[in-house]
Amino acid sequence: MKYYVIIPAHNEEAFMGITLQSLAEQTVLPTKAVVVNDNSTDATASIVQEYINKHPWITLVNKQSDEVHMPGSKVIQAFNAGYATIDDNYDIIVKLDADLILPPDYFESILNEFIKDDTVGMAGGFAYIEKNGQWVIESLTDKDHIRGAFKAYRKELFMQMGGLRTAMGWDTADELLAKFYGWKVVTVERLIVKHLKPTGANYNKAARYKQGEAFYTLGYGLIITTIAGAKLAMRKKKPLLFIDYIMGFLKAKNEGKALLVTNEQAKFVRSYRWKKMKEKLF
Repeated sequence: MKYYVIIPAHNEEAFMGITLQSLAEQTVLPTKAVVVNDNSTDATASIVQEYINKHPWITLVNKQSDEVHMPGSKVIQAFNAGYATIDDNYDIIVKLDADLILPPDYFESILNEFIKDDTVGMAGGFAYIEKNGQWVIESLTDKDHIRGAFKAYRKELFMQMGGLRTAMGWDTADELLAKFYGWKVVTVERLIVKHLKPTGANYNKAARYKQGEAFYTLGYGLIITTIAGAKLAMRKKKPLLFIDYIMGFLKAKNEGKALLVTNEQAKFVRSYRWKKMKEKLF
């Protein structure tokens, strides 16, 4: 199986080389890896160029954009800029962050998941962050969710769902759509991915309502949003975030924000979420 990797990167000079080195040490190398230098003002591009000189399967795309890091939209716009430069001669498309250390057999193991079961649409490992000198799981989500930092998609699913949504919630929308279309989402617990920069480290105050907006645009409805928002705020150990989530949901509803899914898909999403919550209760 051929896999292509796209890496959006904005001012990642501290981690870019580590990530590319990790990719270059894979037991199964990507056929192509595109780094999208998204309006960086540091040495990101020059670091990538050093790796291009050693590894011809790496390419660089320079993109101009706003420096403000709005969750979801900025990173997927950069991903799309990279995707526009590749051909469709791949089996698996991968979106990677630029601040990761992958185990050497990461992609060999991920490809095996796709090979052994042709109903697997997405696969990924688990994110770990460093705390007090120890690598611990970044437990912001359930264990059946693949973090947005390292998403691998079968081409058929990627095309079926029309690529990735340019909004916060894209990395939940893709999994819900995969299930809507009948694909499996597989997580491989033994694959530990070291996430060097914790999720949300670059988010600014303008982004605080975005999670609530994401709940709305995924078609959750207020009750599911209330439950999901409370759970996420407690996981982040910041209970007051719950207020921001609800305010963001209501703001998006009042503004009539467009959903990331169709009405039929939204109905499926709500049914699926209720089913998952009932399973945890009983």
